[in-house]
Amino acid sequence: MDYNNIKTLGQLKASSYKSLSVKDELRKNLIVQLKNKDAGFEGILGYDETVIPELQTAILSRHNILLLGLRGQAKTRIARLMVNLLDEYIPYVSGSEIFDDPLNPISWYAKHEILIHGDNTPVSWQHRSERYTEKLATPDVTVADLIGDVDPIKAATLKLTYNDERVIHFGLIPRAHRSIFVINELPDLQARIQVALFNMLQEKDIQIRGFKLRLPLDVQFVFTANPEDYTNRGSIVTPLKDRIESQILTHYPKTIDISRKITFQEAKITEEQKANIEVDGLVKDLIEQVAFEARKSEFIDQKSGVSARLTITAYENLISTAERRMLINGEKSTSIRLSDLVGIIPAVTGKIELVYEGELEGPAKVANTLIGKAIKSLFARYFPDPERAKKSKTANPYTNITEWFTDGNTLDIADSLTQEKYEKQLREVNGLYDLVKKFHPKLSENQTLLLMEFVLHGLAEYSQLNKKYLEGGFGFSDMFESLFNTELGDDDDEDDINFR
Repeated sequence: MDYNNIKTLGQLKASSYKSLSVKDELRKNLIVQLKNKDAGFEGILGYDETVIPELQTAILSRHNILLLGLRGQAKTRIARLMVNLLDEYIPYVSGSEIFDDPLNPISWYAKHEILIHGDNTPVSWQHRSERYTEKLATPDVTVADLIGDVDPIKAATLKLTYNDERVIHFGLIPRAHRSIFVINELPDLQARIQVALFNMLQEKDIQIRGFKLRLPLDVQFVFTANPEDYTNRGSIVTPLKDRIESQILTHYPKTIDISRKITFQEAKITEEQKANIEVDGLVKDLIEQVAFEARKSEFIDQKSGVSARLTITAYENLISTAERRMLINGEKSTSIRLSDLVGIIPAVTGKIELVYEGELEGPAKVANTLIGKAIKSLFARYFPDPERAKKSKTANPYTNITEWFTDGNTLDIADSLTQEKYEKQLREVNGLYDLVKKFHPKLSENQTLLLMEFVLHGLAEYSQLNKKYLEGGFGFSDMFESLFNTELGDDDDEDDINFR
C-alpha cells in the first residue's frame, strides 16, 4: 500500500485497506510468519520449545498475556519484540490523541472531524515502533496515570459538564489504543489500581471520578510479574488475573551452551578487547557455571532468582580485568587466566540475594564459594577425578604436584603478573606442565598455562591443596600445612581464609 499518497479518508476507503483489531493484526502476521517458517522473536534464546510456542498460541487465540518468571528471564524483551508482528503502518485520524481508526472512530474528536469533513478528513500514518507503550508498576501509579482524569480547566474553558468526554485528559492506556500496552511488575500495582483495569480488559468502559464513559479501546495487554512478588510486595488480585487469558511461565537457560550464547549476545565487548584478549572456552563455561551453582546454592534466596545479567556483567568484568593488567604491564595482548576471576566478584555480589546463612558468610565469600564449585563441576571434563586417582591402585597423576607443595613450596598467582612471570611461576610447580601435556597435548601455549592454573584450583577444590584468597589473586600451599597452622591458631590473617 502506498502510504504517502493516502492522505484523506476518501482515498483510504478507495484503497484495499481493511480495519483490523490489534489482536487480529498480530494473529494475521503471526500466521504468515509461521507459514513461512520465519524465526520470529530474534535474540530470545532457550525458549524455542517452551515459552515461544505458548506465546504464539496465546497470540493466535487473541489473548491478553501474563509473563510470569524470575528476574532476568527476558520477559520485557519478549513483550517489546511483539511489535514486530504489527503492520508496518496503520492510518489514523490526524490530530487524534488516541490515534482513531478512520474507518472505525471511537473518540468524540475523530467522530466530529469525520462529521464535518467527510471523505476529506485528513489521515496520517503511524509506524509500528510508535505502537508500544510500557509502564513500570510502582506503588505511586494512579488511576489518572493509566486511565485518565477530568481536566477542570478544559471543562471551564469549553463550558462543559464533567460527564462530557471532551473534558477528560486521557491516560496511558487510552493513548495506547490500537497498540501493545505493557505493565511490568504487575503485583507492585496497588489493588485499587488493578481493580480499575477490570472494565478496560473486558467491558471496555472507562470510569473516572464516578463518570462512566463507553470507549471501546482496542489494546493488546501484556503483563509481567515475578512469582516472588506474590508474597513480598503484593499480588495480582484474583478478578484481574481471571481476565488475563494466558499465563506463560518463563525460565532460566537449561544448558550452559544456551547460557553462553545469551551472555555473548548481550555482553558489551569492544572490538579492541576482542582483538587483544584471548578467551578460552573453559573460562566461558566457568562464568556460566557460576550462575548455575548460584541457582542451587543454599546461601542464595532461590525465590529471588539469579538473573542472566550475572553472567553478562561477570563476563564483561572478566575481560576488563585482563585488559587492565595488559595496559598496566604495557603488553599488546593477553589471555584470560583463572586469577582474573577475582574481577567478577563485584558482578556476582551485586546480582544475588543472600539468605540468613549467606549473610553470615558474607557476599564476597559466597561469591568465591560459587567460583570454587564451578571449577570443581567442570574439572572432571578435563582431568581425572583427584579423589578416585588418590584411591586408585594405578599411579596417581597428581603425586608430583602435591609433593612439590608438601616439600614446603607455595605459589601465589596475582592477576597483575606479566605473561613472563605468570608462565615462570606455573612452570616452577613440579609435574604440572607434564600433566597438562599428557591429557591435552595439542593445546596452544596460552591454553596450556590456563589449564596448569586450572589444575591447581581443581586440586584445591578436591581438598588436595590449600587455596587462599589474596588481594587480586589466589595463593596455593600444602593442605596439611594449612591444617597444622589453623590448629596452632594462625587463622587470624584474613588472607588465610580457605574459600573452598
